Amino acid sequence: MSEPRVTPLRARDRVYAATALLIGVLVLPVAFVRRPGRALELACSWALRMRFPAEDLSGLDERARAAFVAARTDAFWRHGQLIGLTSGFRDPAVQRRMFDEQVRRSGSPAAARLLVLPPEESSHVQGIALDVRPREGARWLEEHGARYDLYRTYDNEWWHFEHWPNCGSLPPRRLPHPGVERETVRMPTARGHRTTARLRCGTTALLR
Repeated sequence: MSEPRVTPLRARDRVYAATALLIGVLVLPVAFVRRPGRALELACSWALRMRFPAEDLSGLDERARAAFVAARTDAFWRHGQLIGLTSGFRDPAVQRRMFDEQVRRSGSPAAARLLVLPPEESSHVQGIALDVRPREGARWLEEHGARYDLYRTYDNEWWHFEHWPNCGSLPPRRLPHPGVERETVRMPTARGHRTTARLRCGTTALLR
């Protein structure tokens, strides 16, 4: 699927970004008092909470969450870029409802898989997937995310990133859409359960 046309940053988005940055600067002294070693991260989280009040980072794999927080803290302070989370961890029952609804809309499981996966295959259920916004934030993450082991994984979803550590110089191969069949392997994760690897780091199967 071809890339969506890049549109210029809207005036409203520039105002949001400028306001969030101003808030971050204003609360930074308080953050230094509250958490001296992680003041930039704390001030960033306070500022982004004003911009994205409904986001929820709970349930994410602890390494994925740490990587995402580090990435958007750097984006905020180094480049004035805001990155919000629209969807992270999903309960299997929620993912099942989403998949079943997409099957009804699309007419078949195969068609539904172009956009949504069943819970046993979903990286959201595993806690390693992050759907982000706005488009400019996603673009920043696509450019810089490898530093944090965060990668865009589907051509048809500019917003969808996944945490794949230990890829080194061989980043995960980006796939056309979620429904592409993948070779799988299994091993324990940081959360203590077993999961299925659904991507490859370059040409080497990634144990995740």
